[in-house]
Amino acid sequence: MSVTLKIPQISDEERTPLVAALLEIVQVQQDLIQELRDEIARLKGQKPKPRIKPSSLGKKSRNKDRKGMPGSRSKRNKTERLEIHETVVVEAHNVPKESKFRGYENFTVQDLLLQPFNTLYRRERWTTPQGEDIVAPLPMKIRTLGGHFGPTLHCFIIYQYYHSHVTQPLILEQLLELGIDISAGQVNHIIVEGNELFHKEKDEILQVGLKISGYVNVDDTGARHQGRNGYCTHIGNEMFAWFQSTDSKSRINFLELLRAGANNYALNSKALDYMNERKLPKAQLEGLASFSNIVLEDEAAWQALLKSLGFTNNRHIRIATEGALLGAILELGFIRPDLVILSDDAGQFDVLLHALCWIHAERSINRLVGFNDSQRSALEGIRTQIWEFYEELKTYKHNPCENKKQQLEKKFDAIFSSHTSYATLNKILKRIRKNKSELLLALDRPDIPLHNNASETDIREYVKKRKISGSTRSDLGRRSRDTFASLKKTTRKLGVGFWVYLNDRLVGKNLIPRLTDLMKQLAEKSLVNFPKTNAPLPMRLCA
Repeated sequence: MSVTLKIPQISDEERTPLVAALLEIVQVQQDLIQELRDEIARLKGQKPKPRIKPSSLGKKSRNKDRKGMPGSRSKRNKTERLEIHETVVVEAHNVPKESKFRGYENFTVQDLLLQPFNTLYRRERWTTPQGEDIVAPLPMKIRTLGGHFGPTLHCFIIYQYYHSHVTQPLILEQLLELGIDISAGQVNHIIVEGNELFHKEKDEILQVGLKISGYVNVDDTGARHQGRNGYCTHIGNEMFAWFQSTDSKSRINFLELLRAGANNYALNSKALDYMNERKLPKAQLEGLASFSNIVLEDEAAWQALLKSLGFTNNRHIRIATEGALLGAILELGFIRPDLVILSDDAGQFDVLLHALCWIHAERSINRLVGFNDSQRSALEGIRTQIWEFYEELKTYKHNPCENKKQQLEKKFDAIFSSHTSYATLNKILKRIRKNKSELLLALDRPDIPLHNNASETDIREYVKKRKISGSTRSDLGRRSRDTFASLKKTTRKLGVGFWVYLNDRLVGKNLIPRLTDLMKQLAEKSLVNFPKTNAPLPMRLCA
């Protein structure tokens, strides 16, 4: 239990120079004690004492009258874009005679109608002279969905579950209270089944995204399925977000995802170079080289080839499989050849052109706690240098030039070659220095971000759903969760409302273009589509 001593009030007569000095010492000691308490709380994973700003009540507002000042803007009319569904004329009462009518003063009220809307289809039924029955068909939008529930109800249930994260029991309770006669099984059926239209569009997102993007952010998170631990991998950038849940998060799994639905394996120069770099034994490498420039259709054919060549060691099988997958990805055009993979340094993502997140790299230093003044001073100095360097990198991305590139490379070496009085800090700096090429890839590719925050933000959507609804129980349920998480985040990035998108697809209007078409349009306007080749950027000289 912490106790805070209260400094007594001292009158002017009692405040001698000696008393004033003692009171100042006491105040300094109290501030130091509070700092130590906050540090202890942080080390325990608790929150330090909050710093509450003084109330501004009664103080003059600096922005009291900004009309006409630079930066001020007029308030927009909130109802100018609203569609008016009903107009009601309100008559004035007790108007004196000989008053002059001056028109109307508009007052808009927004409301929402939540009520059942049941339609009875009376289908004509005829019997032909041959005894065959002919029944009038239902409208196409009803036939597509099947069952006795319309497209708007489907849209509402899917939106509530995947967008608003409302659980199935609460959705059922809500619908029953609104007067909809529906069962828990039907709610689950709408959420999980009959979503092939959406699954297909989700698959297209990755296929097109990898071909038009200069880089992708990647990350993964836990995703339990049928009582077993699993993982969900995110691939995306500012144009799209794509989620896929699997039982593994290995490099083989990631490379399989980059094939975007294909099943091919390829043995070519890229595949053999990868295997050689990973120290695949010479005998196995020569055996695979004898089958160079072939493409295998699926995993069964690949495993049969490995078995025929006598592969039994798991490590050798893994390296060979990774190489064959990488060869297929590069050979068959699943991705752009200059695609950059930006990650948080998880080993499974270290393929192709790999870039690292600066936020994650600095996080290992941020976790350190100095135990004396010398260590704290060294820690603060290094962190200051790193963030100053980071700001220079951000400036460089907007105005790249050869001279500045060389200066930044030298400054990186100077910072991360530093030798301080803090041994643990020195080890971390050395480890970061080994990742120089991946941290400074932005010097040759200013189009890529310096951090992986986009992936962290996108995958948080999946984590929230997992915390609320727990693990998935059926394969269809897992697939649907991945699909609608992908579609929701992608529509947002493309400026399309998720409700509007669902309603457009379920009703069958198809007024909204395919999401992949919108992605291509955005890529034409975005720096994501730059550069076009694998070569370094043409640098200009600068002072």
